[in-house]
Amino acid sequence: MTQPTIVLVHGAWADASSWNAVASDLQGRGFTVLAPTNLLRGIATDAAYVASFLAQRTSGPVVLVGHSYGGAVITNAGTGGGEVKALVYVDAFIPDEGETVFSILGGSGSALDVPDPTTVLDVAGYPGAPEGDAEAFLKPATVHESFAQDLPEADRWLIAAGQRPITLSANASPTTTVAWKTLPSWAVVGTEDRVIPPATQRSQAERAGATITEVGASHVSLVSQPAAVVDVILAAVAAVSE
Repeated sequence: MTQPTIVLVHGAWADASSWNAVASDLQGRGFTVLAPTNLLRGIATDAAYVASFLAQRTSGPVVLVGHSYGGAVITNAGTGGGEVKALVYVDAFIPDEGETVFSILGGSGSALDVPDPTTVLDVAGYPGAPEGDAEAFLKPATVHESFAQDLPEADRWLIAAGQRPITLSANASPTTTVAWKTLPSWAVVGTEDRVIPPATQRSQAERAGATITEVGASHVSLVSQPAAVVDVILAAVAAVSE
């Protein structure tokens, strides 16, 4: 079987550079790696974009990887374009049909599941926003304490400075297509994750029938523990290359 292309989809408050350590490792092993932009506008829009990217920018088998909100996007995009053979979820949402980011986090103990979201997020309008929509940014304290608490302080400040916001409506967008029901999946669960608590990650991964690997990391294990994430991606590659 042809060696798969590995496509890395970032999550909210991030961009493709969040995958740099993982991508460099995989490229060093001879893999073709692509890390498209996740638009962070809404599940339907974002999944359609990633599916279109897969259809046009890959040929042959693909291992599709998603971090955080990127997990919701690959769930919806995984059967929509390209020859996706496996899904890898990294500290990610693994929604079923009809579920939203907000519904999954509700009652989970997430640092973002608070009575007043403006205590952890900065909310700002954006041009062309539908009525009632806005963009959410992480407050610097949220980055330091709950999002990337296992990174050096200088790196946390860079995340706070360069974060790409996600719309509130994206977090309320329901999943419509569930790729994990027909594709094998793997999951990296950060045991120190304060954004998607480990128990919430585990229950979603178990429901999806994913092969689960736990790593002692924050919500950004792809940055703080890239070798562990690479190992799981390689396990997925090996399973679909047999």
